Amino acid sequence: MASSRCTALPTQLTTPRRHLRKPSSSVSLSWRRNLAQDNFVQVSSSSSVTSSSSFSSQGKYSSVIYEFDRNGSIKCTTERTVVTNLAPGTPVRPTSILVVGATGTLGRQVVRRALDEGYDVRCLVRPRPAPADFLRDWGATVVNADLSKPETIPATLVGIHTVIDCATGRPEEPIKTVDWEGKVALIQCAKAMGIQKYVFFSIHNCDKHPEVPLMEIKYCTEKFIQDAGLPYITIRLCGFMQGLIGQYAVPILEDKAVWGTDAPTRIAYMDTQDIARLTFIALRNEKIDNKLLTFAGPRAWTTQEVITLCERLAGQDANVTTVPVSVLKFTRQLTRLFEWTSDVADRLGFSEVLTSDTVFSVPMNETYSLLGVDQKDIITLEKYLQDYFTNILKKLKDLKASSRQSDYYI
Repeated sequence: MASSRCTALPTQLTTPRRHLRKPSSSVSLSWRRNLAQDNFVQVSSSSSVTSSSSFSSQGKYSSVIYEFDRNGSIKCTTERTVVTNLAPGTPVRPTSILVVGATGTLGRQVVRRALDEGYDVRCLVRPRPAPADFLRDWGATVVNADLSKPETIPATLVGIHTVIDCATGRPEEPIKTVDWEGKVALIQCAKAMGIQKYVFFSIHNCDKHPEVPLMEIKYCTEKFIQDAGLPYITIRLCGFMQGLIGQYAVPILEDKAVWGTDAPTRIAYMDTQDIARLTFIALRNEKIDNKLLTFAGPRAWTTQEVITLCERLAGQDANVTTVPVSVLKFTRQLTRLFEWTSDVADRLGFSEVLTSDTVFSVPMNETYSLLGVDQKDIITLEKYLQDYFTNILKKLKDLKASSRQSDYYI
């Protein structure tokens, strides 16, 4: 049933021909996407062949072959053979990783953790007016590419051992563009280039909500990675503590409206720094290869409990505007009447799940034991928000004192 669900997801999985650069002539990339296993590359007779190769940490030699036919089309495949002796200075090291979605809330913490632990980090970042200079300042290498443009992906994977996929589409763009079509292209490239491990971040309970496009796409991407035959780790997440700052903490401090719901949904929020730390512990644990993990915080919270906690730590009441779940459901149906609001409806569908009577949490004892982690080392929401409000209120107090001092001398 899962297979048929995912097969029906995209309306068309074959990309049009896309142009690449070749020194002597312009060629096009013929690239077939299909959910069926081992059906992501096509090889035909060719008039010219070029290849690039690399060694893996397990002693396997990976050769990526690009074949040009008479019409100028390029197609690629891989050949892998076992070698008995690895020459010094091999180009692909286990410490070389590519972080996709490196500027996001989770991605930047993954980059920081990887650098702190001595990894060679390359970040795939879309070209944009404001470059991601902070990633370079940290010590990472930044490469420009776009998941919605498959021809830009292969070059970013050269010399990479592990891909960590934290990417998701921007709110203003169609969900399928990046979260499905872009991910399919990335996974196909990773397979063709001989990537040794693929870490994918998904959503808890995504397999239980096919009516929500983003969750359905996450689930189908999990299946696609498995069918591609890539060594993988899939990590499902419940919620980020960082997201609560802009949603509740800042509006309360600025006396602005705080939006909540009347549903008893409980979410076990987790600090993205803890998520990044546990991810690299899992990455080094061979027992977790090709496994599905779920990371959840120490406790599941309702919206009202989070607001109450923020009020207590801020020392002031929140201006809460409660939105009934019925209104969200009506809004979703209304937006589906117009083509230009279809993506809004998809995201409201996700909001509907978050405002239903469900619990986004799992017991973590077994996971902690598997990873060799002490639960006491996982930050609680109380501690996270307490640190935030303490630092912010201290800065506000210092600013007010500085302002009064300036007024006095003037």
